[in-house]
Formats: sequence, C-alpha cells, structure tokens
Amino acid sequence: MVRFKNRYFLCEIISEDPRCRQFIEERTVHNTVKNVVAKMYGDFGLACCSIAFTVKYLNAYTGIVLLCCRKDFYRLLWSSLPFITHLENRNQSCPCSFNTLRVGATIRSCQKFLIQYNRDQLLLLLRSCTNEADREAIQKSLQSCALVGEQPTESKDEEDSDGSTETA
Repeated sequence: MVRFKNRYFLCEIISEDPRCRQFIEERTVHNTVKNVVAKMYGDFGLACCSIAFTVKYLNAYTGIVLLCCRKDFYRLLWSSLPFITHLENRNQSCPCSFNTLRVGATIRSCQKFLIQYNRDQLLLLLRSCTNEADREAIQKSLQSCALVGEQPTESKDEEDSDGSTETA
C-alpha cells in the first residue's frame, strides 16, 4: 500500500476591511484557489491540484486558512496564491490577498507554528499597549496560548500504609 504525502499551507487572508473576513466560507476559498490555479496553469494545473486539494481549517475572525494538497504538485498551488486578489461570497466581492506563513509536511507542524506566530503577534501588541487594562488582557492571552504538557497519570500500583505495593 502506498502512502500519499501531502503539503499543508498555513496562510493568512489580508484584507483592508476586517468585516469582509466574517463572510468567508471554506467553499469560497476552495473555489477561488482552484480558479486561480486554472487561470495560471490551465487544465493541467487544475487537474494536478484538484486531486487531493482541500481546505482543512478556516478561521474567519483571524483570517487563518490551512490548505492541503499533494506533495508532487504543491509548487503549482504555492506559486498561484499571490495572484488571488479578491474572494466572492454571496454576490459580494472582498478585495484581499493571501500571505503564506508556512508550508509544512504535517498539520501538527503548522499548528505549532501558528501557536508561536500568535504568541509573537500578542507580544507585539503588548509592546504597543498604553492602557493597563488592555495590557493585563494581553498578558492573560499570552499565558493561555502556551502548550500544556500531559498530566502524569496515576500508576496502577497503589501503596499501602505500611509501604508495600498492591497490584491490581
């Protein structure tokens, strides 16, 4: 059995009007990216990228998108992303662009990068903060975005009061 390798694109949707991002759906991003690949590389590029192309994650509030495609053709998709100029949803055209933050081999590597990226963005906000209430809210957000280690599980052996162990 052959395992197909994928590449994951962690992208940020940059728009002038932040209200436009609230109306973005996965279907809209999927269709727009496929149309741009078709425009850049024709039917061949569209067929290559359509084999396993999916939108794995979309956060409309932060504008973060995680795209997945086959490893063999990821350069076609990667080179097409800068040519996205707008997203259309419900007959509304939202001017925007895609900023590729990371190209990773696993979703987990992209998630780790995204946590560190968000942490860095919060640190930048903290430096430019003038209000004490805002400063405390940002510090609380910084503490909440740390990776939490696994809690140690209790062993199956329990100690008696005299120090001997009892097995189940």
